[in-house]
Amino acid sequence: MRSAFDFTPFRRSAVGFDRLFDMLETSAASGNGENYPPFDLIKLDDNKYRIEIAVAGFKRQEIDITAHQNSLIVRGQKAEENGADYIHRGIATRSFERRFALADHIQVTGADLRDGMLSLQLVREIPEAMKPRRIEIGGTSGAPTEQPRTIEANANDAESAAA
Repeated sequence: MRSAFDFTPFRRSAVGFDRLFDMLETSAASGNGENYPPFDLIKLDDNKYRIEIAVAGFKRQEIDITAHQNSLIVRGQKAEENGADYIHRGIATRSFERRFALADHIQVTGADLRDGMLSLQLVREIPEAMKPRRIEIGGTSGAPTEQPRTIEANANDAESAAA
């Protein structure tokens, strides 16, 4: 059974979406199955999103969040243990790195760590120049907008033309 999707027909008819198709092909091919730490993606409205990541056991200073161009990277690195002698260790404290691909104009506006949940706020901020705008239609569309100019001849010219 074939699991890869062929984007060739879409590539032929879509201009400027190469990065999107590359990202889809790369993510489908990697399929590494890494699922730690678990996370939720939440759409709050058309331009606001939230990512919630379960980071139980990590402190603020052990988590690094980096936004660069169209990617968001969240890393967790536990500090060295104080020499405790564990009989059983069931709480996952391994280091992690989560990568999220961000669409154009998505900005990370804040992060909060509460009760073992890291919450990242994201907002889509579209520049004014890229927002839709109404274009007025100019030129003539069959009905003239200006009256034609009439050149009036003086009476002497009209008599000489008649003779």
